[in-house]
Amino acid sequence: MNARIPLLHALMLAGLATVSVTHAAPQVATGRTIFQNNCASCHTVDAGLAPLAGPGLFGVVGRKAAGVAGFNYSAALAKAGAGGTVWTRDELDVFLLDPAKRVPGTTMPVGVPDATQRGALIDYLASLQGTAAAAAAPALAKADAQPASRAGAWTENQPGKIWHIKPTDLAAPFATDSAGNSARVQARPNGTLPTVMPGFTVSVFAQDADKPRVALRAPNGDVFLAATGVGAIKVLRSRDGKKADSVGVFATGLARPYGMAFWPSGANPQYLYVAGVNSVVRIPYRNGDLTARAAPEVVIAELSETSGGHTTRTLAFSKDGKTLLLSIGSATNVAADIGRTPPVPLAQWEREHGVGGAWGVETDRATVMAFDPDGKNRRTFATGLRNCVGLLVLPATGDVMCNVNERDALGDNLPPDYLTRVKQGGFYGWPWYYIGDNEDPRLAGHRPDLKGKTITPDVLLQAHSAPLGMVAYHAPKGATSAFPKEYEGDVFVALHGSWNRGVRTGYKVVRVFMKNGVPTGQYQDFMSGMVVSDRDVWGRPAAVEVARDGALLVVDDAGGTLWRVAPGR
Repeated sequence: MNARIPLLHALMLAGLATVSVTHAAPQVATGRTIFQNNCASCHTVDAGLAPLAGPGLFGVVGRKAAGVAGFNYSAALAKAGAGGTVWTRDELDVFLLDPAKRVPGTTMPVGVPDATQRGALIDYLASLQGTAAAAAAPALAKADAQPASRAGAWTENQPGKIWHIKPTDLAAPFATDSAGNSARVQARPNGTLPTVMPGFTVSVFAQDADKPRVALRAPNGDVFLAATGVGAIKVLRSRDGKKADSVGVFATGLARPYGMAFWPSGANPQYLYVAGVNSVVRIPYRNGDLTARAAPEVVIAELSETSGGHTTRTLAFSKDGKTLLLSIGSATNVAADIGRTPPVPLAQWEREHGVGGAWGVETDRATVMAFDPDGKNRRTFATGLRNCVGLLVLPATGDVMCNVNERDALGDNLPPDYLTRVKQGGFYGWPWYYIGDNEDPRLAGHRPDLKGKTITPDVLLQAHSAPLGMVAYHAPKGATSAFPKEYEGDVFVALHGSWNRGVRTGYKVVRVFMKNGVPTGQYQDFMSGMVVSDRDVWGRPAAVEVARDGALLVVDDAGGTLWRVAPGR
């Protein structure tokens, strides 16, 4: 694999495939748009490219299930393939309606509930037939690429180890082949626990079959969970702080809920804000509520004209509570198809969408946007952040921070993911540049005017680690399980783990060192031990939160476990 590029772009670059379209062109065209907006960040449709996070879909109709060689399929799908299951149009229709129901253990998070859209998508997939050459476009490959290196691999993870990756350490583009190496999730071995720093213990705080992805502590200590896959917000309550006594459903019927925030801050919030895939709602809330007291109110009806690609929206409020900040990840990997110029003069476009703001399907994507708390007064806060997840406002300084999942298909060790303070009006490079003024070779010469305008991020993380949730550690008043004082103000980050790397990396929680509210550039392994082999894992940290008693809660969205880490032996 060398790039996440849709079919038409691949054909234009290299003539990789001869496609036979067997259904009405308008339906196929509609299906292609649905694919590009919802599927292209995980699946290629080009027979000349290796699998991405999901298996390649060229020729999928009529292919045996689990039929892509070398892809790390779930046990259920591998069994189906071994039993002779073939991806017919009917099978795809059932799968796309509810992926997790049809194939337990799939990592595909959501389906296509609309029957008309589902039919158009299947028509498009059915059109991807023919013969293909294995050649790749010269601009997207390197003849002397080296095999995967074990440097930075999961085998090096060890609580206490300190990492410091510098901009001067960057690998060259395409120095290694680009891998499609998704993890195969297995059940946690009986009795196995994550490994944590010496002086700490880890235990199960709660287990939830809906596999929530985000956690948020309420002022009274309840823990709210975003169960994205089932469209629900859940709430946990614990009497002793060591284990949840109850797990309830706070709200349902939400569209891929992810980011959450209480407003206003303090002891008596009035609303719980929830960011969905393409809207923001708020639910009336009083401290201690276990169920929603009213239906969600739509605050922002549409975040962008496209809703596919990255769908994990996170939100936070400014320190003074007057600004709602919202991250919107990119629709594609490197915006290869948006063209060289926006639909209006560049100066006008950037006045309206920010310096370096992309256009086409990427309009107002790869951004942090700002709104008033009522959803009005929309404006661009920062641009060039491919997929900012874990948006955070530091309580002490009011600085805005994000974790960023950087682009794929440049090789095992490029570019690093990162954590950074986000400056208002700042441009962070995507899609044209990365980690400062390093130009993406796939877009060479497209935006020379932006060189020198990119902001280099604060902390570089091992490439393809996939940072998601983060939290600044501050022990609550009276905390009985407070961390040692040297942890105060540092930031914990959940690394969800790699797929675009020949040897697995991530799958751990790290501590980012802060000094006077500023990241030092160094980070330390804090919790690991969830990887079994180069193919298999049993856990994937997705979010972190500080409990009322000062313990650190870690959300594992692979095992559906909420871990509790506290000082002790």
